[in-house]
Formats: sequence, structure tokens, C-alpha cells
Amino acid sequence: MNLSINFKKGMYLMLALALGSLTGCDDDPANNGLTASSVDASFTVTPVAGAVNTYLLTAQPKGVIASKWNTGDGTYQGKMIETISLPDAGTYTITHTAIAAGGATANATAQVVVANSDPAKGNLVKGGSFITAEDRANWKKVIYNAGADWTYSDKGATVSGGHAGIYQAIDVVKDREYTIDMTISGGASSDMWFEVYAGKSDPATTSGDYKDGGTVMGLNTWGGCGNAPVSGKLSAIGCVKNASKDAISNVVKFDITGKVYLMIRSGGGIAAGGITIKSVEFRGK
Repeated sequence: MNLSINFKKGMYLMLALALGSLTGCDDDPANNGLTASSVDASFTVTPVAGAVNTYLLTAQPKGVIASKWNTGDGTYQGKMIETISLPDAGTYTITHTAIAAGGATANATAQVVVANSDPAKGNLVKGGSFITAEDRANWKKVIYNAGADWTYSDKGATVSGGHAGIYQAIDVVKDREYTIDMTISGGASSDMWFEVYAGKSDPATTSGDYKDGGTVMGLNTWGGCGNAPVSGKLSAIGCVKNASKDAISNVVKFDITGKVYLMIRSGGGIAAGGITIKSVEFRGK
């Protein structure tokens, strides 16, 4: 009798240990097969036939669920196959961040040498890097409320403290399409808007908020962007619709040949440390 009881107890103990071992494996994320052990971020760069300084980035897809790219102006969420334009001559380091199961990541880089600038897509913005005093002199400020300001550093132009704008005049050709873009970074904001305009009226002579031409692009926490930290091209991470197209687009066109004004303004609960822009571009499409 005692032998039978001891035998049963031994069997129960072995079963409990076996179940405990199985549970332990399930609780260990390193052993559950949900996190990739290695990620292949390799990609190819191919010139696009018939297009000037335009390249196709193609990431290998095996085991990759998302891609981020950086062409030198900040990382942005992209696709596995991405088309980029590098209109200015120079050497560019392209970085691909591959994201796999469980959030595992890996990076790969490739260099692209652009021998000649694209004459049709030259940047019409002057001083878009904000690095030197000469750069900064191309911009004018509009301060809408006390305590708001744009300040300049080697990191770019930073808006903080409330509603303020910067602008400059750009010469355009009637009915030609242009693209506007910039690199933007900042922390999480609340009740904040950040808007880009390209209008025909001079902001210095405009009373109230500048709205000429309607918004081209931007951030808006009520619209779902800017309420988390931001970093990358505004064209890629913005959620404000282009008023002329009623869609997300950074393309603009004008009914005049002459001057228009690139106006960038922000307000509301801007993140601590402000919102910083650099590499501001206004180019022929």
C-alpha cells in the first residue's frame, strides 16, 4: 500500500516538474520564437532609367516586416521599395533600418555618388541649413504672441514658446510644379500645430494668422501627428493635407510668374525644447 502511494506521489511530482518546465519555456521571450535572432538589412541601389538623379532602393524582404530609411536628413518610415531623388551633386550615405519580428533591428548602408546637380531641381531656398549668419539673414520673423520666437543654431531653426513664423520670398514660374520639404525634429507636443504655406501676400503686410494659399503640409496634434516625438522629412511624417489637393502632398503650383512667400509657422503647446527644422527645400518638380 505504501509503495503504491509513494509511486503515485512520484508520478505527480514528475508531471508537475514537466509542466513547470513547459511553462518556464513559454515565459521566456528568448525561447518563444517570436523575436528574430538575426535581421538582414541589405538593399540595392538602382538608378531609375530616364529620370535625373533618381534612385530605386530595394530592401531584401525575407524576415523583414518594416523599413526605415535615412538619406542624410533624418530617418523616416518608408517602404521595402523606395524611390528617392538626390538633385544636388555630392556623396550620400543611404542607411536602411530593417525591422523584424519582436522589434529586432539591423542597419545597412550604401554610398551614392551624384556627379552633377539636376538643373531643373535646384533648391530655391536660400540659407535653408541656418548654419551661418549669412544663411539666417535670408529669413524674416513674424512673432504672433509674447514669449514666442524662432532661434538659430548649428542644429537648425527652432520655434518655441508659442505662435511664431519665419519666411522668405521665392521666385516661381507660372504653372510649374514645385515641391517643398524640410527635416523636422522635436519631442511630443500637445494642442500644437506646425504649418507650411506658399502664398502670394507678404507676411509682413498680413494681419492675423498667415493663411494665404492654404496649408501645404504640416503637423497637427488633433490630426494625429506631433503628439509623439518626431524626426525625419516633414513630407513623410506630416498629417496636414495640402489645401489645393485635399490630400497629403508637398507639391505646389502657382498662377503667376514672380514672387511667392514660403511661410513656416507654429503655435500651441510646443514640445519642451521646441521644434527644429533644417534642410529646407523648395525645388522644381
